[in-house]
Amino acid sequence: MTQPGTDVQTIADGIARLSWALHVQERSFLDAVGEVSEAVQQALASHGRVEVVIDPDDTVAQRVATWSGLHREGILRGYAGGADRILYARLSTDVPVSEPVGFRTLLNSFLPRKRAIGQVLVRDPEGRVLLCQLTYKKDWDLPGGVVEVGESPQLAAVREAEEELGLQIPPGDLLLTDWLPPWGGWDDAICLVFDGGVLPTDTLDRIVREEREIRSVAWCTPDEVAERAADFTTRRIQAALDALTGGSAYTESGR
Repeated sequence: MTQPGTDVQTIADGIARLSWALHVQERSFLDAVGEVSEAVQQALASHGRVEVVIDPDDTVAQRVATWSGLHREGILRGYAGGADRILYARLSTDVPVSEPVGFRTLLNSFLPRKRAIGQVLVRDPEGRVLLCQLTYKKDWDLPGGVVEVGESPQLAAVREAEEELGLQIPPGDLLLTDWLPPWGGWDDAICLVFDGGVLPTDTLDRIVREEREIRSVAWCTPDEVAERAADFTTRRIQAALDALTGGSAYTESGR
């Protein structure tokens, strides 16, 4: 039986949409959670999935949904008359929140996440830095790329160098952690620069470019880095070079 103040509608085979009246969350927080939790469990008795959409400005409803065991799944952009909504859901197969794994999975669904980037700083015997000219932006950058889910940043940097350049670079020590603020449509991110060591100058002759992503590669002096790379990339590369001799191991946009 549906709990008073809550409403459950079947919107597709095995999928229920839950909503509740405003007066539910105007009660004590624990009472609201108890009522919504019970409605969720009743819905899951006859559905494989129960979901709710919540106004991003309604922080109370978001807390009620979370503590009722509903996982945050993402943002439905332009959902309600052009307004965004947050999608929460629970599956009948989800581990109960009363169990440690179930509780951690619930927390993991809404805690902040940051994009991570792994890069390698490779030099030649003359001290020049290996830079890549990318196909998808005009600026040059260090070899590397975005860290995949469940992948270590160090291995991601090495993997990207092998995939994009055909180079097998032994993973070196972490030189620099550089925080990148939100910019140009990107959320903020953490860039980890690892020591790629010193390679022979003729390494360029052995590079096999992934042509969809790498237009060209070159050994670059500090002046050439400044000419070809974005200003924040130039600062990051200089900070990583400084870290080789005891400079700061943490920067923000290279500063």
